[in-house]
Amino acid sequence: MVSTSNILHYLCSPTYVLDNNMSQKVLLNEKEVNIILHRLACQLIEKHNDFSNTVLIGLQPRGVFLADRLAKILTDDYKVKNIELGHLDITFFRDDFRRGEKPLEANSTKINFLVEDKNIVFIDDVLYTGRSIRAALTAIQSFGRPNEIELLTLIDRRFSRHLPIQPDYRGRQVDVINNEKVKVNWKEHDHSDEDVVYLIEQ
Repeated sequence: MVSTSNILHYLCSPTYVLDNNMSQKVLLNEKEVNIILHRLACQLIEKHNDFSNTVLIGLQPRGVFLADRLAKILTDDYKVKNIELGHLDITFFRDDFRRGEKPLEANSTKINFLVEDKNIVFIDDVLYTGRSIRAALTAIQSFGRPNEIELLTLIDRRFSRHLPIQPDYRGRQVDVINNEKVKVNWKEHDHSDEDVVYLIEQ
């Protein structure tokens, strides 16, 4: 069921025309993104306390920006010490990496700690089909056998899943049709004036 507040938010959000066939609408502005990030950080603290046996792993390419931001909030605002943060590239573990016309470019993996018997939180910005998460589950096995793996995502595209994968922590759940794209802009990475999440209509 779509709430009245969601309808009003959708109707009142500005729409920007990118070209004749594409426009973008603001799903979350900077204030809303900030509130969600702090809520997610608090949920992680509630579950993992001092993070003594928990590591955060951002999924390349875009999940690392969210993971870096959450690690900073946990460290600076909530005084959690010794956060272990890694980046995981899943390029060659995807089930579609040989199907595209252009060769895929790998990103870097940076995991400078043991994952054996650790509690891992995978972090990605948008959960769509679930195939990236399946690839991450395969890729992490190269580093050991974790005790537990959870998933945190800023945006959960409901009704878009190809695999039975659901987040343990979600910032916002949205209903998006297949020809629409969700894009998360981070001001330090995307030449943006603010953190913002767009719905791009193609």
